[in-house]
Amino acid sequence: MLAFAWLLLASLVVFVPSLVAAWWWLGAGGGLVVLVDAGIARFLTKIDLQRLLPGRFALGEAGEVRLILRNESGRPAQVEIFDGIPQGALAPTLPWSGEVPVEREIIVFHPVTLLERGEAVFGPVHVRRRSLLGFWTRKTLHLSDETVKVYPNYEPVIRFALLAMQHRESPMGIVRRPRAGSSRDFHQLRDYRDGDPLAQIDWKASSRRQMLISRDYQEQRNQSIVFLLDTGRRMRALDGGVPQFDHILNAVLLVAQVALRQGDQVSVKSFGGSDRWLPPVKGSHAMPVLLNHLYDYQTTPAPSDFSGAVEQLLVRQRRRSLVILLTNLRGEDGKELVPALQVLKSRHLVLLASMRERAVEDAMSEPVESFSGALKLLAADRYVHERREILASLGALGILTLDSTAQDFAIALANCYFDIKAAGRI
Repeated sequence: MLAFAWLLLASLVVFVPSLVAAWWWLGAGGGLVVLVDAGIARFLTKIDLQRLLPGRFALGEAGEVRLILRNESGRPAQVEIFDGIPQGALAPTLPWSGEVPVEREIIVFHPVTLLERGEAVFGPVHVRRRSLLGFWTRKTLHLSDETVKVYPNYEPVIRFALLAMQHRESPMGIVRRPRAGSSRDFHQLRDYRDGDPLAQIDWKASSRRQMLISRDYQEQRNQSIVFLLDTGRRMRALDGGVPQFDHILNAVLLVAQVALRQGDQVSVKSFGGSDRWLPPVKGSHAMPVLLNHLYDYQTTPAPSDFSGAVEQLLVRQRRRSLVILLTNLRGEDGKELVPALQVLKSRHLVLLASMRERAVEDAMSEPVESFSGALKLLAADRYVHERREILASLGALGILTLDSTAQDFAIALANCYFDIKAAGRI
């Protein structure tokens, strides 16, 4: 602005030559002021800055980051700050600008949403500070790289845990169906309640107490659940803007929480470009162990080798278990998948949990208005028909199946687990 004003005066000097000397002196004075302002800005005490990151981030959920600024110089500091957020992250309130008073400390809160699981790196913080007269801006970097862990969004798991503590699983859609006798373990004796079946009455205890006493049962405990996770390229398909694999991880966390509460043990095996194994865990400490194991799982461009996955699992898991294979079924899978699951069924109870794409269902419900639309409908119909044929073949062999969209997948899988427990099939 100062340079523009000086050049503007030059147009006046053209018509009044006697002002040339004054114009030059004015330019020299202005330049000196600018240089002095630059020197003061260079030697001003830097802003002290500290960053406090959350202990962990949840995928797609905003986490609050704190920046603590302290001005030790003798003048108020006009600053603009941009945190070194990870690539692809969302930080709607950045950059932040404001004033830091003399010898005072302020705290800047800003939400950051991370969109990829695993480890994310926060880089140095960029600070721009205006000079005393405002002619210059000094840029400085503060702090070093900091790594944080981004976990799957396990909010549904926490919500279920809170509901379960109040014995209210049903608000989430999880249904506890009546239990078959073969799945029950004796828990305790209690007073008879209206509606208790006669088979539940303990006649010996009733005779001693001279009042009706019922047996209370609980589902069998200390059973084994194995999650066989497909990390191949098919799981990269987006559903609702989120990869299907992330929907599957949320379902695994929910069912694992349910299983651990039931007293069962949980293990995880991955396949499809990765070969990671979490040995069986059980008890109150198991959920953090499971989260720390799963948070950095990533899909790969490799195909899904079902036969290889079954062979590796049979070596690692010899105890009879409920094996839940989580994948996105394809029409071409039948020739490899069916024989592989037959082998797995010889030792374990097998549940194929397949996540179907909402896009395919939408394609089948759209009105046909063109030739390309007709081709799209036929392709979607064939895709669905091939999936149904494979699921029917597996069902005929006694292999349990679940086919659900991402939006309903977690609750459907939890209900399936409860049904299996109730039937005493493990």
